[in-house]
Amino acid sequence: MIDDIWNCLRRVREAAPLVHNITNFVVMNNTANALLAAGASPVMAHAPEEVEDFVAISGALVVNIGTLSSDWIAAMRLAALKAGAAGKPWVLDPVGVGATAFRSATAAVLVEIGPTVVRGNASEILALADAATEATRGVDSTVSSDLSLEAARRIAAVTGGVVAVTGATDYVTDGRDVHALRNGDAMMGRVTGLGCSASALVGAFLAVEPDPLLATTAALAVFGVAGEIAAENAPGPGTLQLRLYDTLYALDRQALQSRLRLD
Repeated sequence: MIDDIWNCLRRVREAAPLVHNITNFVVMNNTANALLAAGASPVMAHAPEEVEDFVAISGALVVNIGTLSSDWIAAMRLAALKAGAAGKPWVLDPVGVGATAFRSATAAVLVEIGPTVVRGNASEILALADAATEATRGVDSTVSSDLSLEAARRIAAVTGGVVAVTGATDYVTDGRDVHALRNGDAMMGRVTGLGCSASALVGAFLAVEPDPLLATTAALAVFGVAGEIAAENAPGPGTLQLRLYDTLYALDRQALQSRLRLD
C-alpha cells in the first residue's frame, strides 16, 4: 500500500488542490500552514454569503465545529449541502461533540447531510454514535481509540462514508475494512489543533483520490510519519510544531516507507 499512499501525496503536491475550510479560530493559521506545507492550497471562509461559491471552486470541503456560532452553523450547513449537490468530498471534524447539547445537535445535523469522512478522537466518535460511556471533556479524548472502533463502524454505516478515529493508534474504516496506523508521537497531543490539521489534510487527499478509504488512510499515514520525525530530538511542543511543517514539506518516499506502521 506504500505506493498508493506515496502517489496520493505526490498528486497533492502536483495538483495543489484548493481546500475550503470552515474551521475554528484557534487553529486557522496552523491548519493553513499544514496544508501549504503538504502542497495544498487552503482557503478559510465562513460567511454564509460566500461559502457555496467557495465550495464550487474547491476540491474538497472541511467542516470543523471547534468554535461555534449560529452564523457559522448556517454556513456549515449551506457548504455541506452544496458539496453534496456538487459531488465534492467533504470532511466533518466534530470537535468536542458530547460536551454540550448545542454542540451535539450541530454535529447531528451535519452528520445527516452525509460527510464523505468523519475524523475525530475516540471520545468524539463515541459521543457522535450515541455510545459514549462518559462525557466528552472539551476537545481532548478521555478514552482510547481502540474502544471507539465499533462506534466508528456504526457511523460509517449511517453516512455511507469513512470514519477515522485518531489516537495512539489511528483507525480508518468504511464499516467493513479497517486500517490501523501506529505512527506519531505522544508530544503531538501537546500542540493545539494537530487533530484539526489532520482533518484538513484528509480533505486535501480527498481532492485528488476518489477512494475515501485510501485517501483518509494516506493522509493520516503522512501526518503520523511526519509528526514522528518532527518529534525526534524536539525539546518541546513548540519546536515540534515548526518541524512538522518542514517535515510535511520535505517528506520523501524513503522516509515514508521506512517508518510507516500500517495494518
